[in-house]
Amino acid sequence: MKTQVKNILAAVLLSTCVAAQAAEPIKIGMIDGMSGAFANAGEAVVRNLQLAIETVNARGGVSLPDGAHPLALEVFDNKLGVEESLLEFKRLADQRIPFMVQGNSSAVAAALLDAVNKHNQRAPANRVLFLNYSAVDPALTNEKCSYWHFRFDANADMRMHALTEVIKRDTRARKVYLIGQDYSFGRLVAQAARTQLTAKRPDIRIVGDELHPIGKIKDFAPYIAKIKASGADAVITGNWGNDLTLLVKAAKEFGLNTKFYTFYGNGLGAPAAIGDAGVDRVRAVAEWHPNVGDGMADSASDRFYSAFRQRYPQAKDDYVHLRMHIMIEMLVSAIEKAKSTEALAVAKALEGAQYRNAFHDATMRASDHQLIQPLYVSVMRRKSDGGMRFDNEGSGYGFKTELYLPAANTALPTSCKMQRPLR
Repeated sequence: MKTQVKNILAAVLLSTCVAAQAAEPIKIGMIDGMSGAFANAGEAVVRNLQLAIETVNARGGVSLPDGAHPLALEVFDNKLGVEESLLEFKRLADQRIPFMVQGNSSAVAAALLDAVNKHNQRAPANRVLFLNYSAVDPALTNEKCSYWHFRFDANADMRMHALTEVIKRDTRARKVYLIGQDYSFGRLVAQAARTQLTAKRPDIRIVGDELHPIGKIKDFAPYIAKIKASGADAVITGNWGNDLTLLVKAAKEFGLNTKFYTFYGNGLGAPAAIGDAGVDRVRAVAEWHPNVGDGMADSASDRFYSAFRQRYPQAKDDYVHLRMHIMIEMLVSAIEKAKSTEALAVAKALEGAQYRNAFHDATMRASDHQLIQPLYVSVMRRKSDGGMRFDNEGSGYGFKTELYLPAANTALPTSCKMQRPLR
């Protein structure tokens, strides 16, 4: 009898999956750089989104009144340019894809947000919802906030708040050097660092404030020479992609033993590039990292990370963004709650929505569409020294929690005055 019941359940599950695959897919359009200097960052996003989508589809897809629908990812390469992004957005809208995701470049995000606002006003029957996984310009959920935009990453001010909480506690920190990419995001990081350090540690001197062309520098040695000459004992950078990897590689080659406080220093080649010089010196801030589970093989966090590594076993593919998985899961829940893929209905369902699993909690703040979630500042360590289960990208170096901020402690005030459509 038990065998018969199991066979029936298996048949039901199979038929559900087959039905979901046969139904029209719900498309998610990703606009980001898949070629050029930052292609590795775009590829990392695709891997995360694809696994999150596969997870949803494996359990039957998205439940709507007409049945279950699978998710499908469509990728549009914007070469990380604003004009290319606007062209790709037109292609996405022409295909009537209801959900657009983007994140690598706040300048691109701002342009796309403006395009989405105008498009949705012109074409209410073909509205698009913009889900942002890593464009962290605070303006996007403050003075430029939009009903059609939801951010699933902590903004730059929130990330800087976490980093400066660590610097505040470091009694040896006296001189800080700021270096970043010369566009809106890099300037915002520098501004946030100055403001928050002044408030938390007025005794600290800013001994350098440098911006460099984004994606253009092949040799950062001249910049590292300036940092070394300044006598800085800490560097703050929002650099990402190859601009971060090459920066920390030059620091290693130049023998710069300064502490690095980074937004993204825990992946995309950075740990291997800096090597032993980064142990106890390089820090990164994120909503999660692989060693959150404290090395317990049966922890929910470790199982999540292990599933990613099983799906993408090559060391170079090891870059996991929990927020992207959260974004897909929250989108699915909102679609099912709204019983529709229409942007207005889904946006209403997303406002105030909560995400909970065994190791993370998050809430989509209704007032500005900013996800409020915990943040970790982690410090680079050797895996061989013990105390953590996972290294990053097979480098032999991983990250261990130094500071944990619960969600309530990461939330910052917003100036957003949300204009909500009537219908």
